[in-house]
Amino acid sequence: MDALISFAIENKKLLSFSYDGYFRIVEPHCYGITSTGKEAIRAFQADGDSSDGKLGWKIFDLGRTEKLKLLDHTFNSAREGYSKGDKAMKRIFIEL
Repeated sequence: MDALISFAIENKKLLSFSYDGYFRIVEPHCYGITSTGKEAIRAFQADGDSSDGKLGWKIFDLGRTEKLKLLDHTFNSAREGYSKGDKAMKRIFIEL
């Protein structure tokens, strides 16, 4: 389990990282193991770029992230559209 990601969720801190060659800034909401066995986070991508050009809810496979960094900025609460007990996760370490 990654302490940095857990800290970010507990304290509602933004994370930044590179994913598939694109810089992302996200609000992490859930951290666990997906139904396909990958360590991942469910997060709202608030800024940055992506292959589809869209922001919003995504699951990020942590095996594909690079340069993960905790940012000083926080978010106030869970984003609309988030519900506890993410069905895409077979095991949840921590969530909002």
